[in-house]
Amino acid sequence: MNFRFVTKTVHAYLDYPVALSLIITPFLLGLGKTNPLALWLSVATGVAAFALTFLTDKTGVIRVLPYWLHVAVDRLVGATFIVAPFVLGFEGLDAIYYWANGAAVLLVTFVLNAPETEDRAPVLADA
Repeated sequence: MNFRFVTKTVHAYLDYPVALSLIITPFLLGLGKTNPLALWLSVATGVAAFALTFLTDKTGVIRVLPYWLHVAVDRLVGATFIVAPFVLGFEGLDAIYYWANGAAVLLVTFVLNAPETEDRAPVLADA
């Protein structure tokens, strides 16, 4: 059974609603009780994620950024979300929100993303 089913197309369909969720959900959940950054980090990340998706080749509206870069940024966001509660002192729901979102992003980008064949990150041997 192949668990790597998140193709570029599936990823693109997920990105816009995920970006909007990162903007809206913190308000619905009342994030920011332990630190106001718990609210605004998600909102800012959602706006940036929307812009990233909008600009990604083959899946965006203005196609200028390579998909491999998009995935690398997603992975960086996932790792940041895992670490943010420790560094910024988020507790309770604020922390759980970031750990859950970080874990989901890392799961999708490392485990579920289908391998890309036509465009990949440059390798030193290619230089």
